[in-house]
Amino acid sequence: MNYAAAHQVALEKFRACSLEDVARCSGFPIEGNTIFINFLGGHYYVDYPGGNFRSATSKDELPVFTQILILHYLINLTETAETGQLISFKELPGGSIYIQPFTHRAIDPLVRSFGSDLNRLLEAAARLGGLSNGLGDVGVTVRIFPRVPVTLILWRADDEFPASGNILFDSSASSILPTEDYAVLASVVVGALKRVGSSDL
Repeated sequence: MNYAAAHQVALEKFRACSLEDVARCSGFPIEGNTIFINFLGGHYYVDYPGGNFRSATSKDELPVFTQILILHYLINLTETAETGQLISFKELPGGSIYIQPFTHRAIDPLVRSFGSDLNRLLEAAARLGGLSNGLGDVGVTVRIFPRVPVTLILWRADDEFPASGNILFDSSASSILPTEDYAVLASVVVGALKRVGSSDL
């Protein structure tokens, strides 16, 4: 997929925002003329108004689709409060149409990677600042952005059913990012969990 057009649109919207509004609504701090981003264990500077990303800790570049995701979060200048009520992807606007791709991109990899070793999910989530939430046989909540928690749940296999899982969002989610971004976000989260979960193997 060509992300160039979506990236350009997001950059234009970012440049139209004020740095102070972005910081206030996103929950990320200003450092000079940059926004300092903590994203899944990585630390990045986004310069304003250019919208260029720079890692604070390495020479690695964020993939363009991840930059778009972060920019979409930054340009949402609402201050919606979390409700604490969890919803599934199919409960997001239009989510039922895309539930199969979402399952394929995020839930299936979660179950394949951690379904046979649920404790490893707890360990991987802890490395990303996640916390156990007491749901399912093992559940963790990872805060991807200051206002976007992602809840991942696994049930272990038994004599009748294979291991299964789900990924849930706060019911305020649709006012913060468009539905398609949550499919990308969930797959990025699972990818990060897999990466840190296998780093000692």
